[in-house]
Amino acid sequence: MQYTEGKVGRVFLVRFDHKEDFLESLHNFVTDKDVRSGTVQFLGALNDARLVTGPKEPVVPPEPNFETVSGGWEIFGFATILEDGGEPSIHLHASVGRGRQTLTGCLREHAEIYLVVEAVITEFIGMNARRELDEETGLNLPCLGVK
Repeated sequence: MQYTEGKVGRVFLVRFDHKEDFLESLHNFVTDKDVRSGTVQFLGALNDARLVTGPKEPVVPPEPNFETVSGGWEIFGFATILEDGGEPSIHLHASVGRGRQTLTGCLREHAEIYLVVEAVITEFIGMNARRELDEETGLNLPCLGVK
């Protein structure tokens, strides 16, 4: 286990609009505001997106299993923001649903908004936290100040 301690800095309420790419717009926002670490809580709807819904097989390193959704899916989720090589790295998980179908996973590559996504971005300050490539898993994992 690792951990770090800090304080809450700025808090942003952000509206992302129809046809925007949520992942790109979120990354641009936190980059423009120089958010180095924090969290994102969000809800809304997506028109078209790709999610990793676990590994194809439970081996290390994992090969991701991708699912695509399109046609207006409700979404809510949570993300962490940590610095990776001087840039913000956003790890975002979400549940999406349409009718009686539901998927949960890591949003990747693109996520086109349907109508709106509302997000609360909470900045953390004073933390010793970053992402680094873990050779064993092949993942960019959080590296936190205290073990």
